[in-house]
Amino acid sequence: MTTELRRLRNYINGEFCDAADGRTIEVVNPATGEVYATSPLSGQADVDAAMEAAAAAFPAWRDSTPSERQKALLKIADAFEERAEDLIAAEVQNTGKPIALTASEEIPPMVDQIRFFAGAARMLEGRSAGEYMEGMTSIIRREPVGVCAQVAPWNYPMMMAVWKFAPALAAGNTVVLKPSDTTPASTVLMAEIVGQILPKGVFNVVCGDRETGKAMVEHPTPAMASITGSVRAGMQVAESAAKDVKRVHLELGGKAPVVVFEDTDIDKAVGDISVAGFFNAGQDCTAATRVLVHESIHDEFVAALAKAASETKTGQPDDEDVLYGPLNNANQLKQVTGFIDRLPTHAKVQSGGHRVGDKGYFYAPTVVSGLKQDDEIVQNEVFGPVITVQSFTDEAQALEFANGVEYALASSVWTKDHARAMRMSKSLDFGCVWINTHIPLVAEMPHGGFKKSGYGKDLSGYGFEDYTRIKHVMTSLG
Repeated sequence: MTTELRRLRNYINGEFCDAADGRTIEVVNPATGEVYATSPLSGQADVDAAMEAAAAAFPAWRDSTPSERQKALLKIADAFEERAEDLIAAEVQNTGKPIALTASEEIPPMVDQIRFFAGAARMLEGRSAGEYMEGMTSIIRREPVGVCAQVAPWNYPMMMAVWKFAPALAAGNTVVLKPSDTTPASTVLMAEIVGQILPKGVFNVVCGDRETGKAMVEHPTPAMASITGSVRAGMQVAESAAKDVKRVHLELGGKAPVVVFEDTDIDKAVGDISVAGFFNAGQDCTAATRVLVHESIHDEFVAALAKAASETKTGQPDDEDVLYGPLNNANQLKQVTGFIDRLPTHAKVQSGGHRVGDKGYFYAPTVVSGLKQDDEIVQNEVFGPVITVQSFTDEAQALEFANGVEYALASSVWTKDHARAMRMSKSLDFGCVWINTHIPLVAEMPHGGFKKSGYGKDLSGYGFEDYTRIKHVMTSLG
């Protein structure tokens, strides 16, 4: 018996539609490895149609009042809560994530983030009007940038879509959003929900692959391109956008150092770090992947972390006893496996290091010790349930190791010494420094990195302002 595949469609100018040339992509459930849907493989004609719709809708949406935009976003947040079970089901098919954790860890923050930006719509600030030249009054206008081309990743398809469209819409922009080719289902469902609230053309979803995203970024209509993805993808977007001087917002990779000093409560640190490293199968740019431990507690810490890993479970979405599900796709499984297969002889796998089962893309929680700073697995993003451990001798060496990578998104420091924590937070070259915790995010605080982790901020008032432009207006008093 053949199971009929779901048919996902683009959402352009208030209507669902197939790709203009009829091309499709097969979409695989990573928990089973089986195809469950088809999605449009959109080309230039589809991108043109979406950009035309967004451009046509922009003047009216730009001129809507902040209170009108706030009301629309609050309605979207309420609708997401009402359709939570449907969104969770779509996201679980997208990603294979545990149902219970998707319900508790993704829906509430998504809804909260939309409501935050709904409030931010009415709180844009600038310098007050004033006379900075005799006989002249100056004012500052903050305006939406225009049409925004946005590309979301596959690790958090729903939440990253919210991080893209919520601030953009709140500021008065219109949106063309592309989900990852492996995880389009929840974004298409979002379009169905959002489409019942917003005017047509304000929010558009175009499904496709890298070439689709490239066509969006290179299109002459968008004033801004925003992507969450790999460093390679971000560099390509920046290069493409440079051709017509588009504004670019990049949230790219991470290799978060977790610096554990000798006065740390080992049991608490191990418990928190293992969760922060293995949650979502380590497919998180801020994951606690790179642990640096003071030499005096190194062996004890490694043993405790390996034990925690061995007790951590991965499995099917309906198993309420698992911390994480599968890797997102076959290529990602191959990448994670490759890092472990290529480990140098001085490295030691303390726990895991292998695939789990032969159905889906599950990988065991893995701890690797004995590593050196220039090892591939220390320098490059694995994006899997793998935590590496290195030893350091003093604060200076800890900072040297922590900052000694090309990524600079997130980090954490574990110590009871307040002065040391403050010194480290000052010197760690990362967009976020957590102290005695790792991975919590709130809508009010910015998320974004330095170096090859990109530029621009998500969340917070800073993220909101990224979707605005500043205009000076001067008028004569004579």
